[in-house]
Amino acid sequence: MQALEKVLNKCPLFKCLQEEDSGELLSLFHEKKWTKNTCILNSENLSLQAYIILKGRVKMYQVAAENGKEITLLLLQQGDIFDLLCLFDNQEHEIFYECLDEVKVLTIPMERLRQWLKDHPAQYAQLLPYAGRQMRLLESYVSDISFTDVSTRLLKLLVRNLDDSSNLKLINDLPDKEIAKLIGSTGAVVNRHLQTLKRGGCLKTSRNSLEISDIKLLLRLLEMAKKNSHS
Repeated sequence: MQALEKVLNKCPLFKCLQEEDSGELLSLFHEKKWTKNTCILNSENLSLQAYIILKGRVKMYQVAAENGKEITLLLLQQGDIFDLLCLFDNQEHEIFYECLDEVKVLTIPMERLRQWLKDHPAQYAQLLPYAGRQMRLLESYVSDISFTDVSTRLLKLLVRNLDDSSNLKLINDLPDKEIAKLIGSTGAVVNRHLQTLKRGGCLKTSRNSLEISDIKLLLRLLEMAKKNSHS
């Protein structure tokens, strides 16, 4: 129970809960596990259940009906909630999810979560900044896809995923094809750009592993790319 409470404390929707409220909330959830590569495609089910990630990464993606091209909109990790739009508007959401690792989640019927939020209206104040951050990420994604080249998109992705220790998080072990889906490109193009960064001394690559070797150079390259895009 204490371990689950720690995860809830990381979830933006349930920060600052009183102990009695936390216990009440946890009693409404049950745990569920998905194996790596599990795809969650049922939009009706996503509108009926809410999920909080306890362990692992889940990608939120969309597929073009006409050609099957796939783009990854968000990478979700521990503490993240889905499907957020269904929680807000109670409508089915045509979006897909796939487990990039073995994933453990807490799940709750969407209606029970909505009722709990009605009974605890202060928690909405915790939800809005989280929803805003997700919307800004999507806004940035659309802008980059529309207005910047692949090289700049890749640099932005690398910088955005640096943690406090200047290590890559979330994407350090993703194959090129998955990184490509995050920036609207192809695995071959991404590999070519990664090899260029490697030869320039910016990063180290090995089989399904990325490591930044020169943070200052990475940031300098990104600033140069931004200036060139505005010139």
